[in-house]
Amino acid sequence: MARSVNSMLAETNAVQAAHVPDRQHHWVDRLPLRLRAFAILARLDRPIGTWLLLLPCWWGLALAADYPNPVHMLLFAIGAIVMRGAGCTINDIVDREFDAKVERTKSRPIASGLVTVPQALLFVALQGVVGLIVLLQLPGFAIAIGFASLPLIVAYPFMKRITWWPQAFLGLAFNWGILVGYATATHTLSPASIILYVAGIFWTLGYDTIYAHQDKVDDAIVGVKSTARLFGKATSRWLWVFYAATMLLIAAAGALAAKGPLFWAVLILAGWSLVDQIRSLNMDDPDNCIAQFRKNRLSGLWVALALALGTIAF
Repeated sequence: MARSVNSMLAETNAVQAAHVPDRQHHWVDRLPLRLRAFAILARLDRPIGTWLLLLPCWWGLALAADYPNPVHMLLFAIGAIVMRGAGCTINDIVDREFDAKVERTKSRPIASGLVTVPQALLFVALQGVVGLIVLLQLPGFAIAIGFASLPLIVAYPFMKRITWWPQAFLGLAFNWGILVGYATATHTLSPASIILYVAGIFWTLGYDTIYAHQDKVDDAIVGVKSTARLFGKATSRWLWVFYAATMLLIAAAGALAAKGPLFWAVLILAGWSLVDQIRSLNMDDPDNCIAQFRKNRLSGLWVALALALGTIAF
């Protein structure tokens, strides 16, 4: 290897800090060099993706239960950390040649050669074991629902090669936790849970289209497809459609679940946060795109709070 591990990792940190504003300077930067590489590979330094995987799980719990079980919330938090890490690692293995050609991703651990593919596969296996342990703590029906998501997880990294709609496949995978969360609380599924799942898919279509605008120039060069490239200047109109569908379907799910007045009051805040993203978006400014994308943590938390408070009667 021509460059030292130290120099490659320094470059990795510098490039990520410069080009990814959601890069957080925290405990990851104090880890030993080799551990830091795997932490970066799992995106532990960029927690927004973990939140976007976790929040649908909490939505499912809050839709189903009068008061979401704190133990279940914690289990889903642990599961979201390791499964998001495993998913990012798989994605980086599959996309290592593309990543090496894209400015924002060329210094990722696998693309830069800091972590080898065999090492990354072992890392996936370790994270998968932890995820399996978490899943096995859930009721049997929820376990079955969880295993049913595996084809989506495996297929997603390849979608950007074959369809202009990889964001839709991400929505199918990332929001599966709604079904698992609901099944954990009720040992069944319901029309309300299915409607909420579809709402999550539209939500992901919106926020991941915003995210994809960061890379649209490089994606065009290397041939990666995305809704950002598909919609182009019409993106804002599509975002209005996606986010309107998100809010209408969440409202429908809440109505079917007989959520009370606080659900509707807090849901207005969730809707406003989505409107704010569209109105503030500059599709040609990568820093602005990631800033609007990151606002979805708050949007998702508002939805979770609305569903949880919706059980309070006056």
